[in-house]
Amino acid sequence: MTMRGLRTRRRNDTGAAAVEFAFIAPILIFLLLAIVGYGYMLSFRQAMSQAASEGARAAAVAPAGLPQTAPPANTTADNVRTRAINAVNQGLGGYGVTCTDAGTLTHNGSPAGTCVVTFSTSCSASTTTAKCAKVALDYTYKDDNLLPSFPGLGIVLPSNLTYTAEIEVS
Repeated sequence: MTMRGLRTRRRNDTGAAAVEFAFIAPILIFLLLAIVGYGYMLSFRQAMSQAASEGARAAAVAPAGLPQTAPPANTTADNVRTRAINAVNQGLGGYGVTCTDAGTLTHNGSPAGTCVVTFSTSCSASTTTAKCAKVALDYTYKDDNLLPSFPGLGIVLPSNLTYTAEIEVS
C-alpha cells in the first residue's frame, strides 16, 4: 500500500469521533442530570426528615414557664402548634418550601402538599399512656419538582415524599 492510500483512508476517518460523540453525548448529559436531580431530591428528603423531627421536638418541649406536659393547656395549644410550624419552616426554608397554618406545604407560594401537626394522648410505638406530638409532611414531588424539568427525568424521581415524626412528651 502506498502512502497515498493511507492519506486517503485517514481523510475519510476524520470527523468519525465527533459523530460518535454526538450519539453518546445526549445519554451522558441525561445521566448527569439524573444523578444531580436524584441527589437534590435525596437532599430535600433529608431536610424533610429533619424538619419534621425538629417540628415535633419543638411541639413537645413546653414553652418557658409552663410545666413539661404536652400539649399545654388548650389556651396555649395554638402557640405550641405555631412553634412546630416555625421549626418546620426553618428546616425547609432553604428549598423555598413552607408550612402554612392551614396545614399546607407550599413551594414558592403554590400548594405542594400537606403539613399536619397533631397532639395525641397516646403514642403509636409506646406501651405507656404518654402524650405525643406528631408532625406529618407529605410533598408532591413529581408535580412540584424543585429543579427545572428535563424530559425523562421523572422516571427516576418519586411522585411523593412523606415523613412523619412522633415524639413522646414526658
